[in-house]
Amino acid sequence: MLNLNLPPFNINVKKTDGKLSVWDPLRRKFVALTPEEWVRQHFVNFLLTEKGYPSALVANEIQINLNNQKRRCDSVIYDRNLTPLMIIEYKAPDVNITQSVFDQIVRYNIVLKVKYLIVSNGMNHFCCEMNYVDQTFCYLPDIPLYTDL
Repeated sequence: MLNLNLPPFNINVKKTDGKLSVWDPLRRKFVALTPEEWVRQHFVNFLLTEKGYPSALVANEIQINLNNQKRRCDSVIYDRNLTPLMIIEYKAPDVNITQSVFDQIVRYNIVLKVKYLIVSNGMNHFCCEMNYVDQTFCYLPDIPLYTDL
């Protein structure tokens, strides 16, 4: 798999019947190793080890109901009261981060109304802080530490 703009770590990959899978410690199971999953595992590891996000407050593949359709947020970060605080959308490293990617995460945020949105393809990472009072957002220069949320 491709080197990412994220810290490397000892990722647990196995091959079964010719197919690669990766251990997801948050879901506590092996999942298919796709390029997007490679990004997810590296980004979550980055949040846990570098940014101090508690693993108990990070969840992968969270289902929401958007306009009577089931959708899945790639990752959701919760505050200590288990209120959603951040949505993260991952793309494969060869997928450009475009307006349509942001549109996707904004649609998910119609349901969750979080304070932070992150989009990453493993190479480029964008974090927005939402301001619901002024109905604006601003891009942050870096991914915040959990203690700064």
